[in-house]
Amino acid sequence: MKNRLRELRTAREWSQGDLAEKLAVSRQTIYAIETEKYDPSLPLALKIGKLFKLPVEDIFEA
Repeated sequence: MKNRLRELRTAREWSQGDLAEKLAVSRQTIYAIETEKYDPSLPLALKIGKLFKLPVEDIFEA
């Protein structure tokens, strides 16, 4: 699943570790999502949307 997570994260100058901490997941999870090796669960996708104040559809696309 394509996503804008890296773009959004770097615009805020957050490391993968920073974002992982804010979302209560591992840095490896953030890496896997950014490299499109892992699709986040719906609760995690919603949490990401809330953190960035964006609809999930603006971050992830099928």
